[in-house]
Amino acid sequence: MNGAQISAFQANSGIMPAAMATVLVGVVFAVLLLWGVWAIRTAYVGWSENRLNQRQFLGVCIRFAAMYLVLTYFLLS
Repeated sequence: MNGAQISAFQANSGIMPAAMATVLVGVVFAVLLLWGVWAIRTAYVGWSENRLNQRQFLGVCIRFAAMYLVLTYFLLS
């Protein structure tokens, strides 16, 4: 963004664009972590009740970890 766009954004919103970007990235990570906890907990319940085998449970955990690492790389680099 150029100087005029930054000043217009700040005048209308009251915050700097960098602060807004930080908040949005934080919200994305918060939602991702909540979804990950839900997915892993659901998989754990399925595994403990023998509806999923250990390989499927580990698959859920590994997919979540991979998604978290990829988003961390793209959003924080």
